[in-house]
Amino acid sequence: MKICVYCSASNSIPVQYKELARTLGRWIARNGHTLLFGGATGGLMSEVSEGAAECGGAVVGVVPKRILAAGRKSDCVTELHIVDTMNERKALMKSLADVFVVLPGSYGTMDELFDVVASGTVGEHKKPLVMVNYNGFYDLLLKQVEHMRLEGFIPQMENYKPLVCVDIESCIELLKSLNINL
Repeated sequence: MKICVYCSASNSIPVQYKELARTLGRWIARNGHTLLFGGATGGLMSEVSEGAAECGGAVVGVVPKRILAAGRKSDCVTELHIVDTMNERKALMKSLADVFVVLPGSYGTMDELFDVVASGTVGEHKKPLVMVNYNGFYDLLLKQVEHMRLEGFIPQMENYKPLVCVDIESCIELLKSLNINL
């Protein structure tokens, strides 16, 4: 299974977030799956890719030229795709992935999360998305989604929505339970 992980590239985040990303990367590799990620260094991106690489896993990076020019290409990748823009990166990652995992992150992570949800909502794909709400990181976002549902902006019965879990262990259990036709 190609597991696309969206997450923070910030280095100035608490260590427990880094530990959960590394744990996920190790699990992906140890279970014969492929990590698909943004191909850059920093924060949780480094942790998840290093975790997979240290266990001998396949690590696919999709990196825009601008990030390469900044010297931020991950050394953990076993396969690298170079694209021109962030939009091309999102599109390629979406097409290559079998499933998406969203760890804590910032604007880029939110952009990727909403891109996958919006495209799934209109039927462009049926690939599952697992959102890790570790330490209540996404509580306010989930409240906003519920507010949008109550106000009628999101249908009561959504045809596509994230699977939400609270820690990396429940994320892994969700991933194990998915019936992905490869």
